[in-house]
Amino acid sequence: MIMGCGTWDTDSFRSYSTSKGLTTDKLGFVTSSVSNQEMFKARDLDSALDPKDVIRECCDSDDHPNTLPVILALDVTGSMGQAAVEVAKKLNGIMTKLYENIKDVEFMIMGIGDLSCDYYPIQVSQFESDIRIAEQLDKIYFEFGGGGNMYESYTAAWYFGLHHTKLDCWNRGKRGIIITIGDERINPYLPMHGRRSGLVDALGDNLEKDVETPELFEEASKKFDIYHIHVKHGRNYDEENIEKSFKSILDEEHFKKANLDNITETIVNIIVGAAEKDESYIAPVSAIDQVSTNENGEIVW
Repeated sequence: MIMGCGTWDTDSFRSYSTSKGLTTDKLGFVTSSVSNQEMFKARDLDSALDPKDVIRECCDSDDHPNTLPVILALDVTGSMGQAAVEVAKKLNGIMTKLYENIKDVEFMIMGIGDLSCDYYPIQVSQFESDIRIAEQLDKIYFEFGGGGNMYESYTAAWYFGLHHTKLDCWNRGKRGIIITIGDERINPYLPMHGRRSGLVDALGDNLEKDVETPELFEEASKKFDIYHIHVKHGRNYDEENIEKSFKSILDEEHFKKANLDNITETIVNIIVGAAEKDESYIAPVSAIDQVSTNENGEIVW
């Protein structure tokens, strides 16, 4: 099957989940109680997610002639395992809500660690629009690393999006969307070399210096609308400094807070809200499939 073609549907997700031994309800939400290690069984980097010397393309097609590329970058360090489980369990809800609103959204899943000390700090799927999103999400390897330096390499998603993606929407003068999800401060830079990896080893790029976050944002934000979701899950001890660090780069609209219960709704609200700035992305809404919203215009689940 050609990358980026096809459409998400609940029956395919329920069948796929059943093949993994998981139980779903009639809406396609996974109801099985599973740990991170039970949901994500990879114990090493999957070759399909190896970011070295690759370009990921989001191309228009007959199925999706007006593609909206979304990079969803998950923190795969020690404290974030359960947040990724929630995304995986509610993935059908995310995709169903999005397809009710947006014609041609395509997802690339990233796993983000710490470039200073992890073996595999960057993992990248293809851009997809059907059940392959779930299949590639399941391949993410949780190294459970991180270096105790108060931040993770969230801006690796910005760097990869800027230098290692080819977007047909960009040729139409449109930006993609990047959403990073984590529970630490923003990293001040991306190191060329780390104790075990670094940008040069991870991506194969020829660099002469570390990549500073403010300069990277200035360039990456021309190609992508960039958001961060800070996950509050009872382990946070640095809330004020985390928010301050991100808001030194991102404005109020682009820095969101969520907990494990509403993280998936937050993802949907970001993408729909961003897409509404360009009506060409929005699907016609019928009386049957209108989405309920609250007084703030947020989707009600």
